[in-house]
Amino acid sequence: MSVPVEATVKPGAARSPLREFVASYARSRIAVAALIVLLLILAVAVGAPLISPQNPYDLKQLDIMDSKLAPGSKSGAGWIYLLGSDDQGRDMLSAIFYGLRISLGVGVLSTVAALAIGIVVGLISAYKGGWTDAVIMRIVDLQLSFPAILIALILLAVTGQGVDKIVIALITVQWAYYARTVRGAALVEKRKEYVDAALCLGYSAVRIVLRHIMPNVLPPLIVVATVQVAHAIALEATLSFLGLGMPITSPSLGLLISNGFTHLLSGKYWISFFPGIALLVTIVAINLVGDQLRDVLNPRLK
Repeated sequence: MSVPVEATVKPGAARSPLREFVASYARSRIAVAALIVLLLILAVAVGAPLISPQNPYDLKQLDIMDSKLAPGSKSGAGWIYLLGSDDQGRDMLSAIFYGLRISLGVGVLSTVAALAIGIVVGLISAYKGGWTDAVIMRIVDLQLSFPAILIALILLAVTGQGVDKIVIALITVQWAYYARTVRGAALVEKRKEYVDAALCLGYSAVRIVLRHIMPNVLPPLIVVATVQVAHAIALEATLSFLGLGMPITSPSLGLLISNGFTHLLSGKYWISFFPGIALLVTIVAINLVGDQLRDVLNPRLK
């Protein structure tokens, strides 16, 4: 006697958490497209030295006679400048690939470091309470009362240009936001029964914070950090455009836009236009991915 197909399927069988997460994320076609675009951008940034037609910052590969060529023009060596060249004869496509490496690297590095500092400070503030919490929160309030770009401008004006200096400036303007977010989530977890049970069992404060409270405050931080990467990239681009960010030897997308800004009135639009499009697409893709992660991890916010 044959067994019906329906009988072989367990009713209410649950999918694995990973498959459920992927299925929830894939419900938005826009978010899936943004993720694909973001992965392509990351692949281009990582593989820039391998796929770029030219190393735009190797003087041996540059020819001043090829400067300011329009998109589609042929170089003196016989290959095509798909996106044109800048005033120093650098291939704009290659410059964008290399600029993506700097922009993404600075954005991710500063966000991860600021997140780590914010988690530590926020957890200490929430768990200790009392005057410790009051002092930390007043410092956080003081920093958040000033525009982030103003603090970064002051720091860079004092320390000067450089990748390390702008990373430090971005960490300084971001950590307070994470600290406040972590403190709010940790205060909620601190009042729950499992923390009281851990205290009754004699667990140390460090163990309670690291093994019980922190894992429960991390999921929302993933979403916040994803969006903050885009904010850090935009802030770095703004600072570089103003001439206080990256040095000319470490070009980011903001610096590429700045380099071509003076040539806009003469009709050489491509020197600023294409790096600007690359920056816009990168920031929008990161924000769309972050928004979908927020909806998946916390559907009540949708």
